[in-house]
Amino acid sequence: MTDRPLTLMAVHAHPDDEATSTGGVLARYAAEGIRTVLVTCTDGGCGDGPGGVKPGDPGHDPAAVALMRRQELEASCDVLKISDLEMLDYADSGMMGWPSNDAPGSFWQTPVEEGAGRLAELMRHYRPDVVVTYDENGFYGHPDHIQAHRITMAALEMTALDTTALTPKVYWTTMPRSTMRRFGEIIREFHPDMPEPDPAEVAEMAKMGLPDDEITTWVDATAFSDQKFDSLAAHASQGDNIFFLKMGKERFGELMGVETFVRVQDATGAALPENDLFAGLR
Repeated sequence: MTDRPLTLMAVHAHPDDEATSTGGVLARYAAEGIRTVLVTCTDGGCGDGPGGVKPGDPGHDPAAVALMRRQELEASCDVLKISDLEMLDYADSGMMGWPSNDAPGSFWQTPVEEGAGRLAELMRHYRPDVVVTYDENGFYGHPDHIQAHRITMAALEMTALDTTALTPKVYWTTMPRSTMRRFGEIIREFHPDMPEPDPAEVAEMAKMGLPDDEITTWVDATAFSDQKFDSLAAHASQGDNIFFLKMGKERFGELMGVETFVRVQDATGAALPENDLFAGLR
């Protein structure tokens, strides 16, 4: 045993990603005295600018957006009581197929070995007991989410070869398909005049998340859903977050209070399904 605190490291692509899929666990484990480390890989410069101006539109300034989003991220970290924020500061690559995918210096164009090497150094420094990131498809196919997955898994391989090898429990974020269906119902509730979605889009959406019985880990962070809501509200410049905020805190907590994961690496032998990312470690 050592005096080193148990440590959770969450590796995310953009400012605000920490709030949606892991805001609950970050707040819960911080309250339990666990060190929480957030690694944000990009500067978020392809996000919405002031007034909702979109990338590529007149008046969109990626550098100014990145600065604004850094400030929002720091406010979110304060809300969630995150112990340590590390930013790799790669340029935001934008959505799949955007010209920004090919920009020199974008995260998508960064060699995996380079990004993984930098992340591996952070892992050696913090020595996380649990690491959380995205699955191979970045949950929904965003290039920066996919790249965050790639560098995280490569960094884990690098640190596993060290003299003092790291063997953290590793999780990928996901969402139950039952919750995805509930999302669809709520969207239509808020937008009753919305046209019927394209069947191809419906089929693509149906692939997101996992069947409930394939999810290994269900963490109840309902008691911290107000913090999660407030952390998302700290990123209010981003229009995609407005839907969640319109729900109000009570409804938001009902839908978003339990966070779900797939466990992909474990040396503890903790039984599945589990309700604690640190099962077997304490």
